[in-house]
Amino acid sequence: MSPRKNRRAPSGRPDKGGGGGSWAQETEEGPDGEWVVRAVSGAGAVKAYRCPGCDQEIPPGIGHVVAWPADDQGGDDRRHWHRPCWQARTRRSPRVRRSRNAPRY
Repeated sequence: MSPRKNRRAPSGRPDKGGGGGSWAQETEEGPDGEWVVRAVSGAGAVKAYRCPGCDQEIPPGIGHVVAWPADDQGGDDRRHWHRPCWQARTRRSPRVRRSRNAPRY
């Protein structure tokens, strides 16, 4: 069996990747402002990150989302999120940590 050939995009049309990289970047408008969102593939995730939505670790090799405010040109305020956590960010309340015997009111 011969190896599969990679097909080129017809001239004049960009290939499906959009920019030649392994990620796709777009701008999202939400009730919490405008965000630049980049999807990171599992192969592109080489470090462990802490998701601000669920406060759990995103291990290396797991696809996730990187988001930062659109007005932050340098991307200094980037945060790595699980995809479901990013989609649910407006429906979640801030996580309150209580001591073991604290009342729940």
